[in-house]
Amino acid sequence: MRTSTGVKRHPHDDAPDTAAAFRRLAALPDGPQKDALRQELVCAWLPMADRLAGRFRGRGESLEDLRQVAALGLVKAVDRYDPDRSHAFESYAVPTVTGEIKRHFRDHMWTLHVPRRVQDLRNRVRFASQDLAQTIPGRAPTLEEIADRAGMSVEEAKTGLEALDSFTALSLDAELPGSDDGYALRDALGAPDPAIDIVVDREAIKPQLRALPERERAILYMRFFGDMTQSRIAEQLGISQMHVSRLISRCCASMRAEVMHDESETEEELPKAA
Repeated sequence: MRTSTGVKRHPHDDAPDTAAAFRRLAALPDGPQKDALRQELVCAWLPMADRLAGRFRGRGESLEDLRQVAALGLVKAVDRYDPDRSHAFESYAVPTVTGEIKRHFRDHMWTLHVPRRVQDLRNRVRFASQDLAQTIPGRAPTLEEIADRAGMSVEEAKTGLEALDSFTALSLDAELPGSDDGYALRDALGAPDPAIDIVVDREAIKPQLRALPERERAILYMRFFGDMTQSRIAEQLGISQMHVSRLISRCCASMRAEVMHDESETEEELPKAA
């Protein structure tokens, strides 16, 4: 940047030219003098860190906390900067401070853990959506338009859009959108399926079921899987309800005895503990 008088000025007008100070800092041994110079350099560049922090305001974190994170990044930049190996301090400090702020969001602000790649997709999708909202007013941009603007595939854009909802989480007591009767998220949670408790039993009797005559198998299926009454089964098969009852009792007793017999044989075959 040059003034009207043609004098080259630093891109940050409120920061002095610190090139010579950084060279002195690198040459000083550890001690009070080096600590004092280090503190002066941090203070000189603190306004730049504050401006970088301001770019991230409105994302769920207070500006004061963002400034503290940016200041931490600035301290790291001052400590790691090597004037003999790097270009101007600004070109080294800006990505260092910005990276520290982004790391803060990644580690502390996301309610759900989201991989860094997905977070990057989320940010690109968010910026693309904001740009498109200014050029196509009156409707929301389509997934294809977002992907084209962000320079990514439609599948990546879809992943980024889904990640937009991972930054914060709703309480289970939150009322569902469009619900006027107080229906909350907790009311939509599933419950243990009582049928799970009998899965093992059903699997155990499958061989015995296959061995039954066709009519007996049909009766058991209608009674226990079709939830039909004995009277309806009898009417459908053209036999008496008493006969249906006897057949069900006899089949169940026979299968129970066979299952118990198989289990006892299995236990006898197991090796005894030493």
